[in-house]
Order: sequence, then C-alpha cells, then structure tokens
Amino acid sequence: MTPSTDLQLLDWQLDGPVATVWLNRPPVNATDQQLYREIHTFFRDVEHYLPQARVVVLAGRGKHFCAGNDLAEFRTLDPDNAPEQLTRAREAFWAIYDSPYPVIAAVHGVAVGSGLAIAASCDLVVAAEGARFATPEVNVGVLGGAKHLSRLVPQGMVRLMHYTGDLYPAEQLLPYGGIVTITTEDRLLDTARELARSIARHSPVTLRLAKRSLNGIEYQDLKSGYEFEQGKTRELSGYADSKEAVNAFLERRDPVYTGR
Repeated sequence: MTPSTDLQLLDWQLDGPVATVWLNRPPVNATDQQLYREIHTFFRDVEHYLPQARVVVLAGRGKHFCAGNDLAEFRTLDPDNAPEQLTRAREAFWAIYDSPYPVIAAVHGVAVGSGLAIAASCDLVVAAEGARFATPEVNVGVLGGAKHLSRLVPQGMVRLMHYTGDLYPAEQLLPYGGIVTITTEDRLLDTARELARSIARHSPVTLRLAKRSLNGIEYQDLKSGYEFEQGKTRELSGYADSKEAVNAFLERRDPVYTGR
C-alpha cells in the first residue's frame, strides 16, 4: 500500500488514474497533530506520492470516516499553545483543498468536527447510507467547522448544526447538494471510484487548471469570477491537450491526452 515509511497514518493505492487514500488511525481515525502533519505532507506533495493519478478518493479505515479531533489535545489547549496546534489543522485542510487533483470524500460512519472539515475540504462528497455529519465543537468547548460546513449546506442549516452540535444523517443533508449521492456502505468505494473515473477521463492538465479555477472563483462575484475563469482558458490554450480535446470532439473520436 504505502511506498515509504515516512507516513504512518495514511494508506494509499493506485488503480490507473484513480487513487484511493485512507485515513488509518484506529479506532475511529480521530485527528491529532501527527495525522494533521501527515495529511498536510501527503496532499501538499500528492504528485510526488501519486505521480500517475488524476483524481483521489479519500476514505477512512474501520467503522468511521473520521470521528473528529482527539479530545485529549483539547484538554491541554490554552491561548499560548493554541496557535501552533490550530495552524497544523488548517494546513491539513488547505492541503486537501489546494491539491492539484480533484478529491472525492467517501464518507461512512461519522464525519464530525475535523472529520467534517476534511470531507468538506474535498471537491465532492459521496456518503454511505446512515453516515452522519456534525460540527460538535460547542459540545467540547471549542469553535470551528462552520465555514467548512457551509460548503455542504446553506447558512440556516449551518447555524442549526453548529449551535446544536448534534449528528445529522447524510439523507437529511443530501437535498442541499453538498453530498452528491448516497449509496450502500458496501458500494461506497466503488461508487466514489466510478465518479472519479468519470472525471479522470479528461486531460490531467485541464483537470489541474479546472481545480485552480474552481477554487479561485468560489467566493468571487460573477464578473470577477468569470474573468478569472477566462484567464485560465488563456493559460490552457497554450497546452496541446486543449487542442486535442476540441479536435477529438470535432472528429468524433476518443481524445489521446499527454498532459502537455
């Protein structure tokens, strides 16, 4: 699974252009400083670890995707040590969000707190039946997760989930669009990988620029966002894959991409 020993809490494998990465910190994949560091290291350099990939599926070993932050760390949190610890969490989330590859979260069991933030840092979320989501920070005397949650549900639901700290089933969140589909748990990885393959058929250079474009426009207004997208079209036009895409479409044949 793992080609090197520098990362102990992540497993991964490659199947053609689709990679699957697992959080692997038993028993419930609770995040701690080491797991944050490893997520940051891996996704910051994902092209080093997975040079042949085009899309990544992010899943969790065991019964849960991620049950949130290891609460033992919160017991020692204070204004002096908080900045360093919170920075590591941010860096992990941002590394997933900024990954050059599209990332699909495959969520089963629970995704709460930092687990929800990890899932919401991905481009897309696929959930198993009965999967549950929560931002329970108020239950344990911390804050955070609401901004990530806003990528999955509208503001009213964000506030309801954040103030209550309760678990909400994927089925209740599905209509808001942040979860793209719900499937049986035994089909979860297959469903996520099928979605990944439907993305991975496109040019790798186009996917990288599309990821940068989507991240760039997410919170821009219409005019600024479209101008930003046009800038990425200009950049993409310098690549051979751009011409191959349009030529293959006009010639009614499958494209042959080189990543150049």
